[in-house]
Order: sequence, then C-alpha cells, then structure tokens
Amino acid sequence: MQNQVSADTQGADRLGFKADQVVQEFGWGDDVDDDVRTEIEKITGNELEDEDYGDVTDAVILWWRDDDGDLTDAMVDVTTLLDDGGLIWIFTPKAGREGHTTPGEIQEAANTAGLQTTNTLAVAEEWSATRLAFRGRGH
Repeated sequence: MQNQVSADTQGADRLGFKADQVVQEFGWGDDVDDDVRTEIEKITGNELEDEDYGDVTDAVILWWRDDDGDLTDAMVDVTTLLDDGGLIWIFTPKAGREGHTTPGEIQEAANTAGLQTTNTLAVAEEWSATRLAFRGRGH
C-alpha cells in the first residue's frame, strides 16, 4: 500500500491535530487505515493511546462500523476523558462499503449524546471522517 493520499482524500493533516497532543483511539480493528493512524502519530509525535488509557486526552478518534453496537453510547464513552475543547473524529466506511453508517445516523447519535456533527472529510480510500463537537455551553 502506498503512503500517498489519493486525489479524492484529504488525509490526516486536515483533521486539526497538533504536536504533543494525546490522542485516544477507539474501535481499532484489522480494517482500519494504518496510513491515517501513522499520519496522526507523525503530526502529534505520540503513539495513539488505546481504549484502556486512563488519563485526560486532547483528542479522540473512533473507528465505527454500522454493526459495532450503539453509536450514541460509544460517543458518550469516548468523551469521558476528553479535555475541554478536545477534537473528536468518527471514522466510518464510505458509502457503498461494508459497515457504512449514514450521516443521518451519525447526526442522530451525536444529538442524543450532546454533540453535533460539524464537517465530514474523505481521509482514506475506504474511510470518511466526521468531526463532532460539544453543543451549546460546553459539557
């Protein structure tokens, strides 16, 4: 697999990660895009922390497939250790791919979890990324 980003993707450099951030990863599986993971680690200078990490984080990425369970619960869980103003990205398979979750499903789960969707980017050949933010007066 090549390390360059194809013309229809924007890559991890567009996700807003910064040097020295601690990024916790949820939903890792054999199907995730390792190039995106590596790009995030290069940008932050840190390895991604797994689901068992027990300290405050600056950002969260959630790999999500349609059959992974309850998306609202997952969104609430990933924000537990997130610092105020932290980045939240949910990576889902693109439309037409196995495990695709529709934007409407993501938005509904986000609203129920006290979050809102802000934008969606193509970050890899198989994956889209949707940024989530806290609604209203913080959390």
